[in-house]
Amino acid sequence: MKISKLLVGLFAGALSFAVYAQQPIVIKFSHVVAKETPKGLAAEYFAKKAEELTKGKVKVEVYANSTLYKDKEEMEALQLGAVQMLAPSLAKFGPLGVKEFEVFDLPYIFDDYNDLHKVTQGPVGEQLLAKLQPKGIRGLAFWDNGFKSFSLNSPIKAPADLKGKKMRIQSSKVLEEQMRTLGALPQVMAFSEVYQALQTGVVDGTENPISNFYTQKMHEVQKHLTLTDHGYLGYAVIVNKKFWDGLPADVRGQLETAMKESTVYANKIAKEQNDKDLDAVKKSGKTAVAVPTKEERMAFKKALVPVHQKMESRIGKEIIQSVYKETGFDPNSL
Repeated sequence: MKISKLLVGLFAGALSFAVYAQQPIVIKFSHVVAKETPKGLAAEYFAKKAEELTKGKVKVEVYANSTLYKDKEEMEALQLGAVQMLAPSLAKFGPLGVKEFEVFDLPYIFDDYNDLHKVTQGPVGEQLLAKLQPKGIRGLAFWDNGFKSFSLNSPIKAPADLKGKKMRIQSSKVLEEQMRTLGALPQVMAFSEVYQALQTGVVDGTENPISNFYTQKMHEVQKHLTLTDHGYLGYAVIVNKKFWDGLPADVRGQLETAMKESTVYANKIAKEQNDKDLDAVKKSGKTAVAVPTKEERMAFKKALVPVHQKMESRIGKEIIQSVYKETGFDPNSL
C-alpha cells in the first residue's frame, strides 16, 4: 500500500514537473517610450526573435510607454527582479553610481553614427557594460535612438537663444552642466510628463531625438526645432544578472543570438525612423524646423565642448580619453 502511494506520488510529481517544464520562461521587458519608436520596435523584434530561436521556451512580454514602470522606478524594479529586462537611456546609469556612462551625455563627443559605433560596438563599450555587474545588472547591448536637437517656442539660431529658458532634461549631471553652460535652466523630469509640461509652460523647451519628439506629439506644443545634433541618446539593453545567470546555457545562448540580431535591426531602424519622423514634423506645419549653417553648428560646438573638461572629475578623464582615441576627436582643434 505504501509503495503504491509512493509510486502515485512520484508519478504526480513527475507529471507536475513535466507540466512546469513546458511552461515558457517569461521575460518582462519594460520601457518608457511609445511602441512605434526605434526602441519600441526593437523590443518587439527581440520578443519575436527570442520566441523563434528558443522554439517557444521563452516568452518576452513587452510593456511600452511606462505602462509597467515609470522612468524613476524601472531600474529599482530590475534590481529587485520584479522585471527582467529594460533598455534605459544611457543617462540613467550615472544616478546608479556608474558615472562613466555619462560620457555618452557629453555634447558633440560623437560627430556621427560611425564615430559612435566605434565606441558602442568596440572594447570601450564592453568595458562600460561590465561595470554594471556589481550592481546586479548584466549589460547585453547598446541600441541607438539618435542625435538630439533643441526645441523651443522661439527660434534657436545661436547658443544665446537658450539663455534663461527652462529646459527639460533627463537626470544627468552632465546634461545639467550642458544647460547651465548655455545659460539655460535645467529641469529634470520623467519622460512621460514632458508633453504636459511643455503644453502648460512648466518648461519652455527640451532636447530629443526626432523620433521621441514626434511620437510624444511634442511638435504640437513646440513652435521651433533646430537640428543641432548636439548630443546622443541611446540605450543599454540590460537584464537582472541573477535571472540571466540562472537561465539554461542553451537558452541563454539563443537569447544572445536574438539580441545580436535585434541590435542590428534596432540601429538600422533608428536612423530610418528619425528621418521619417522628421518629414512628419515638417509636414505637420506646427513646428518650424531649422538646419544650422556650418558656422552656427560650430558656434554651438565651441560653446558646449568645454563641458567635457568640466565633467572630467565626475566621469573620469580616462574614459573620456579612450572615447577620443576611438573617434579621433580633438577638443583643441576647435
